[in-house]
Amino acid sequence: MAFTFAALCFLLAMIITAVLIFLAIFHMIAFDELKTDYKNPVEQCNTLNPLVLPEYGLHMFISFLFMISGSFWTLMYNVPLIAYHVMRYRKRPVMSSHGLYDPTSIMNADELSYNMREGWIKLAFYLISFFVYLYMMIYELVTSTA
Repeated sequence: MAFTFAALCFLLAMIITAVLIFLAIFHMIAFDELKTDYKNPVEQCNTLNPLVLPEYGLHMFISFLFMISGSFWTLMYNVPLIAYHVMRYRKRPVMSSHGLYDPTSIMNADELSYNMREGWIKLAFYLISFFVYLYMMIYELVTSTA
């Protein structure tokens, strides 16, 4: 049993995915607060918008790790969400700062339900990813020879 570069990449991916799970849960709580009128939209968007680019960057970093380690199946597993992130960011509302959420339209019922659904799907994807990376790390540790 040897600790290879691929196993290290899967370990880092698990740690980063835990952070992404936390961010997805934070987004879900924030949208629930908006839905129940606990916070105003401007304050909530000022909290959520700075977290968009770090989330996307962390997910792309995980995929870059898989690319340089030669784990192309896990890279292909992550490509659809990366494509969705790029598409979503390219079609964001015109604002003066970086981010996806516009305070004037986030309280729209369709927009709020879309963001909630997106958050649940991302949370499920990250949870499944965490266990896939755990399995792949253990598999890599067990099958590697030094």
